Amino acid sequence: MKTFSLPCGKGIQRVHIQEEHVLYDLHGNAAAAVTDEGEAVRQALRHPVGSAPLREVIRPTDTVAIIVSDITRLVHTAQMLPVIVEELNGIGVADAQITVITAQGTHRAHTPSEDAVVCGPDMARRLRIVNHDSRSNTLAFAGTTSYGNDVYLNAEAVKADKVILTGAVSFHPMAGFGGGRKAVLPGIAGYETIMRNHALALTDFVGGGCNPQCETSLLEDNPLHGDMKEAAALLQPVFLINTVFTADGDLYEVVGGHWYDAWKKGCEDLLRIASVPIQEAADVTIGSAGGYPKDMNLYQSTKAHMNAVFATKPGGLMIFTLDCPDIKEPAIFTDWFFRSDMASFEADLRADFSIPAFVAFKTRCIIQSMKHVYIVTRPENFDIIRQSGQIPAATLQEAWDMAKQVLEQEGRIHYKVTIMSHAAATFPVLK
Repeated sequence: MKTFSLPCGKGIQRVHIQEEHVLYDLHGNAAAAVTDEGEAVRQALRHPVGSAPLREVIRPTDTVAIIVSDITRLVHTAQMLPVIVEELNGIGVADAQITVITAQGTHRAHTPSEDAVVCGPDMARRLRIVNHDSRSNTLAFAGTTSYGNDVYLNAEAVKADKVILTGAVSFHPMAGFGGGRKAVLPGIAGYETIMRNHALALTDFVGGGCNPQCETSLLEDNPLHGDMKEAAALLQPVFLINTVFTADGDLYEVVGGHWYDAWKKGCEDLLRIASVPIQEAADVTIGSAGGYPKDMNLYQSTKAHMNAVFATKPGGLMIFTLDCPDIKEPAIFTDWFFRSDMASFEADLRADFSIPAFVAFKTRCIIQSMKHVYIVTRPENFDIIRQSGQIPAATLQEAWDMAKQVLEQEGRIHYKVTIMSHAAATFPVLK
């Protein structure tokens, strides 16, 4: 018998499994963690990819907009931002010339305390912070992409002399990878621009469901990514700083430089360290989104489903540890997520597309492809979990005991289990 520990919020859930049933314990490839984050950011600023150093592209008289991810993303902005500002101050750019724009996309605005968490208390005190509002009537038109998307962006970013993008390179179930150009679209884009972009994640015909070109790790011929890339180019950012994390959540590297070239290097490095080749799919996959903040709400937590499905046999079982203290955020996601008639779901999604609705649709497709999906979460979340077609449990061991009963009832005595303690950041590749 072996004990496995999986993150759940700010705590841990444990489960005991007989070792002969464990197929894989997936953790990504071995990668040394960065020991000095500040120095790693400084080196990325001064020795960039595809760009002159930051000090050579910013003038002392410039106004600078720094776009940062919102609180739902693991980025280490609080460690990164002070080094960027220090470098700008060294150039001669005063704090008063710097505006931080939080890339909310369609998410809710931060509270002042959340701004302090994201940016760090000192930066939140010193700098002007603007929360992006995708429905604002003051957005600026930046141009139209070849996909026919009219790009409206945060006016504060458009009017700034120079724009710096920050974020984290990650796997993304529609755009291939997160980070990079996503700071612009959807990060600081208008609602209609975001919706038109994300509608590219569906096929051209009704009943076709999800566009197979819009999938994890795919960039080539991915229209969602292509539209994002063109939108970012319209803004003409002068620099990018992105973090890259291992599947276990350790900082692997900081990439900096040209807004696309540096990010692309981060994507290639992430794919190398976090994609894991597997020889067969499991009967059961037990996973976690990675704990706080990746499982703050169900909307973000479903990234675990979208990776774990690649490790699980169709008709299999999946178990996830998802704390979800803010499970109903955004409400539009949970409203769509309760729907089980997939034909009408897709028809209504095409008629009134939104990102939360699409994520709900894709996740429900995954849930319906499984025998059962169990969610270990807070008791107050149980009703919502049931309405989403999943089965709630108070502990991981309880969920595993329920899954074992199903396996026994079906006569599967030689079942195999895969563990993915950071499923949202681990990409299984079936060879």
